[in-house]
Amino acid sequence: MRICAQAVADHLKQTGLASRGLIVGYDTRFASEDFAQAAAEVASGNGIKVYLCPGATPTPVVSYGVQAKKAGGAIIITASHNPPQWNGFKYKSEIGASAPTEVIAALEKHIAQILATGEMNQIPLALALKQGLAEYTDLAPVYLKQINRLIDLGELRKAKLKIVVDTMYGAAAGYFKMLLAGGSSQLIEINSERNPIFPGMKQPEPIAANLAKLKAKVKKEKASVGIATDGDADRLGIIDEKGNFLTQLQVFALLALYMLEVRGERGAIVKTITATSMLYRLGEIFNVPVYETSVGFKYISPKMLEEDALIGGEESGGYGFRGHMPERDGILAGLYFLDLMVKTGKTPSQLLEHLFSKVGPHHYQRVDIEFPEEERQKITSRLKDSSPQSLDGVKVVKKDTFDGFRFTLADTTWLLIRFSGTEPLFRIYAESDSPARVERLLELGKELAGV
Repeated sequence: MRICAQAVADHLKQTGLASRGLIVGYDTRFASEDFAQAAAEVASGNGIKVYLCPGATPTPVVSYGVQAKKAGGAIIITASHNPPQWNGFKYKSEIGASAPTEVIAALEKHIAQILATGEMNQIPLALALKQGLAEYTDLAPVYLKQINRLIDLGELRKAKLKIVVDTMYGAAAGYFKMLLAGGSSQLIEINSERNPIFPGMKQPEPIAANLAKLKAKVKKEKASVGIATDGDADRLGIIDEKGNFLTQLQVFALLALYMLEVRGERGAIVKTITATSMLYRLGEIFNVPVYETSVGFKYISPKMLEEDALIGGEESGGYGFRGHMPERDGILAGLYFLDLMVKTGKTPSQLLEHLFSKVGPHHYQRVDIEFPEEERQKITSRLKDSSPQSLDGVKVVKKDTFDGFRFTLADTTWLLIRFSGTEPLFRIYAESDSPARVERLLELGKELAGV
């Protein structure tokens, strides 16, 4: 971890960004604050001013903090949505976005040099604080000020909504209360204490399988909506008023519709290969371009900047917005969803019906399959060799390997199989016009992969 921090320090010095300082943030995982302290000690030891978060802080708050403080970048200790035994090291660029591939390559080069030479600088945090090389910095106030600029929080507070928020034992605990308290809207927060085991869920990822408690709470309380954020709060999950999970693809399309129809804004939409085809239909209806990238915000962010995109997002529930930053923000996305409900006067299930009335019904599901690493090549070879003429009785009109193995059918249904970039598993994704067809396509995907 210290080697990674030294690589960041070397990168900042090499690129002339060191004088702008470095933000260091962390999540609620086991020992995250200790790893963050170690990173701060290394950066300070290299003469770089460190702005260290005094407590667990959502990743989007740190990302926006980079912009607000005009810092050279940020280190965030978080494993985001991954299982509890993991922790991770995220690096954000000087614009607060996920580091692009060329920056990652530069960091990896520095890491290799440090491993070879063993050269690393560090000073104790107490000394860094005393010498002014480090200071504790609460980024919440500048973030809250930005949110107030983007959305009318007063209107949300007096909307008489009953909202259940599941922060999944993560870094967003308390943020929705801070933003929405003091009006007629009622907010109930669950899983808001720190617990690095993430009990009751496989991992703090806001997908249907991990939100049983939120679904039950929404139904019990007769709530208007359930909102979930992942471990570091850059992803969003939505439960409708009936306790049903809205898929991330449906939420992405609804947020795009909110921007285009409710707010009346125009601009490009940027989606990853795993995101919904509904966006193409919305692009046609509202006459805006839609661009596709590989999976990951490190690919979405540059495209959003290049096209001055209105919204960018991915299948994992991460969405970024123009006027904020080209990066995922689960908190702002959740507030925008609430605003969509208030502005239209519709419940989440009614919003979905409204969306389908424009683009047709779209259902989606993903399955994650763990595999022994030694099987990777065999699975890859099987997928390379497979060229089905049809799937589920519908002609396959295109197979591509843009990012994984994708099969597009004549009715715009699609099936995708790709390996995870962070975990020892591969994922099968399918989107079609009914849940039954999606299930059949997922089974066919397993057959294609040979599992």
